[in-house]
Amino acid sequence: MPLSSTQKKDIIKEFQTAKGDTGSPEVQVALLTHRIERLTEHLQGHGHDNHSRRGLLSMIAKRRRLINFLEKVDKARSSDIAKRVGLKSK
Repeated sequence: MPLSSTQKKDIIKEFQTAKGDTGSPEVQVALLTHRIERLTEHLQGHGHDNHSRRGLLSMIAKRRRLINFLEKVDKARSSDIAKRVGLKSK
């Protein structure tokens, strides 16, 4: 089930780096993290849903690539976003 528009706006507002920012890596990581959490809950009850599992793995990989990009650009930003969304940092 996709995010509702109000949930998405709340997440964007919390993680945006400037007013009107919707595409920064921080916002993208936060949105992906929320979707990953919801899909993980779904898969706990529906273990044989392999199509959703594949989507989950692709979202995790995309989030990892975004965090790796942030580490190259600005290490402080990457560690900050990892802490804020509840990920382990290296």
